[in-house]
Amino acid sequence: MKIVVLDAFAMNPGDLSWEQLKNLGDTDIYDRSLPEESRKRVSHAEVILTNKALVNKDIMEAAPNLKYIGVMATGYNVVDITEAHKRNIIVTNVPAYSTASVAQLTFAFILELANHTALYAQSVKNGDWVRSKDFSYHLKPIMELQNKTLGIIGFGQIGQNVAKIALAFGMRVISSHKHPERNKMEGVTFVDEKTCFKEADIVSLHCPLTQDNFEFVNKQLLATMKPKAFLVNTSRGGLVNENDLAEALNHETITGAALDVLSTEPPSANNPLLHAKNCLINPHVAWATFESRARLMDVVVNNIESFLKGKPVNVI
Repeated sequence: MKIVVLDAFAMNPGDLSWEQLKNLGDTDIYDRSLPEESRKRVSHAEVILTNKALVNKDIMEAAPNLKYIGVMATGYNVVDITEAHKRNIIVTNVPAYSTASVAQLTFAFILELANHTALYAQSVKNGDWVRSKDFSYHLKPIMELQNKTLGIIGFGQIGQNVAKIALAFGMRVISSHKHPERNKMEGVTFVDEKTCFKEADIVSLHCPLTQDNFEFVNKQLLATMKPKAFLVNTSRGGLVNENDLAEALNHETITGAALDVLSTEPPSANNPLLHAKNCLINPHVAWATFESRARLMDVVVNNIESFLKGKPVNVI
């Protein structure tokens, strides 16, 4: 069996082994593939693995032997699912592998917004404490999380994990979710979306991106938030109107934001959030702990093994 990995580097920059995968067939592993490169590389492929490299109709036409597409991620918008189904090609993904890691980074963001640890640490390195007349000094207000309100938009596995951490901090947790009756949790109050943004001291996004919620975090919704509130997004960049958020930050409509995702990744140099006030941005790494990527590798291999046994799992 011929296996082609189109964009291996994001999942495995070199600290994981590909041996399990190689044991399943003749395997070509490419760190990255441009669309024109993908067409050539998949010409003999029976199995294509992709993270973010597009597998559309053109790519499928270039792979006449293709039987299986494995998405090395949870989101599968990089694959033309309709075209794959027309061609009787099995498509799988890897659900829930990064739940703990994303929840962890969400709270790393929240704690940084509340405590400004990096700011104070850099200040000390710059010699400010050595020169200080007092044993302690203040650069920005530090916020205590206990009794503050965390608003969670979307209450799937990641949202639920974030809620558990928030409750451990003594926070009040509210959530806007389409299925509150299905995901009840002691200590969490379900409210409508507008109430969630209006009442929360911190709003954290944990919902999938759909046609219905594209850029739903816009000027109008941001204006309903508390002036001292923060926005955290570890979900999808397209949920946020980036111009509106940059304007809200620069005009101090809200106090700060922390984002692991942007609408275009990598972003263009003129993305307004790159230079917005009080905006922390990470390069889409919430999912990328070693442990999370190791789980991802295991499930990717297991998905193919299950397919070869005629009992495919995690099928889209």
